[in-house]
Amino acid sequence: MGDTLDFSIESLGTCTVDSPIELSRVIGDNRANYVRDDQFIRNNIYVSGDKANDPLDMTNLMEKAGPREKIYFDPKHVKAGICTCGGLCPGLNDVIRAIVRCLNTRYGVKTIKGYQFGFHGFFAEEGYEPIDLDRYLIDEIHKIGGTYLGTSRGGGQRVGEIVDCLERDNINMLFIIGGDGTQRGSYDIACEVEKRGYKCAVVGIPKTVDNDLMFIDRSFGFETAVQRAKEAIAAIHMEAASQINGIGLVKLMGREAGFIATAATLASHETNFCLIPEVPFELEGENGFLACLERRLAKRGHAVIVVSEGAGQDLLTSTNATDASGNKKLADIGVYLKAQIEKYFKEKKIEINLKYIDPGYQIRASVTVASDSVYCERLGNNAVHAAMAGKTKLVIGLVHDKFVHLPIKMVTQHRNAVNPEGSLWRDTLDATGQPILMVNDMEAAKAKMAKAVADAKKKPSEQK
Repeated sequence: MGDTLDFSIESLGTCTVDSPIELSRVIGDNRANYVRDDQFIRNNIYVSGDKANDPLDMTNLMEKAGPREKIYFDPKHVKAGICTCGGLCPGLNDVIRAIVRCLNTRYGVKTIKGYQFGFHGFFAEEGYEPIDLDRYLIDEIHKIGGTYLGTSRGGGQRVGEIVDCLERDNINMLFIIGGDGTQRGSYDIACEVEKRGYKCAVVGIPKTVDNDLMFIDRSFGFETAVQRAKEAIAAIHMEAASQINGIGLVKLMGREAGFIATAATLASHETNFCLIPEVPFELEGENGFLACLERRLAKRGHAVIVVSEGAGQDLLTSTNATDASGNKKLADIGVYLKAQIEKYFKEKKIEINLKYIDPGYQIRASVTVASDSVYCERLGNNAVHAAMAGKTKLVIGLVHDKFVHLPIKMVTQHRNAVNPEGSLWRDTLDATGQPILMVNDMEAAKAKMAKAVADAKKKPSEQK
């Protein structure tokens, strides 16, 4: 990435309080153990013959998450806050439930406030009173989609007002569930808290259905999104295969990263073209997408296309507008592609039957599949353990299948993306049988891909 990595985790102070959770200190006694602060997970686990051993310092080591024997806060005096920010994502309620139950039942925390509608719930003039949460109130919320607390975009720049609210409510640990923009706001909040000398741990649970946060194996809700996308692809394949020159087109989430599209393509076994933001394509010409689609129809009589919402943006007119979170508003590649396909085959006088599905909001509001539900439970629990130990300015993440503490600054430096030279995209090409690149000007395509890689390495604030 070019930046020096530092996975050091900040703390509010020395931990002197005995944890109320009774665990073992002995390895090998068949009892669940505490986690020590000197237990780490390597960031870089890859080995090549021409490379020296990776350093065993905080440029390469991530602190393991989990309950500590000594904690910073006395649970009897803890007042916790929770909020959910940004767009919907499967698993939000599962995470809320896990945090509340761990605070309530494991540590005995009595005061837990749920701030409504994201950061807007901290602003008195908006009139959204916090909800007093306990394990009984939230016990069933994992069975429904959405977020029990409500969500919104924006507001994270009003840091002073948010911290004013935390002080008024005597909150000493805040759990913020949201994506990279939200977590940058979390970091600013934690810095303001520190500046005021106010002891409040700020812990993030990273949420991005696009799975584009750095270092983390996967974000919660991703596997549910892939499952629901697979179901949409199965339906569109049935439509396409039942028609004369049937074409099924599915647009999936993925603003700047094609992880959902690639995973759903691999899971479905029925996709013939997968179009993602990281790999450019052209519509016209002998090697362009439309000609490739025509050849597919001539050979098999039907085709299924999966496209990420951020794919092919260079083909459309950009408005340069942004939403409340500061994200660039994308032109609709799904509608555009549908129109271009219909126009192409009409001009060629070739009959087609095209069906189009955009299941985005249905997927975002979905109840989690089992694997995501398990993941959310463990994320929420580990977030509470971190906060109780006084750790701050961090998010909980899964790295190499282990739960770790990650500094917010590290996770939000860049966005993750599908590597066009990596095994995931290579396996996607194998699954679809599509050409490696659907372009006529190979040098121009290489330049676009190089620019995409460079843009992915920019800080999000530089990407607007």
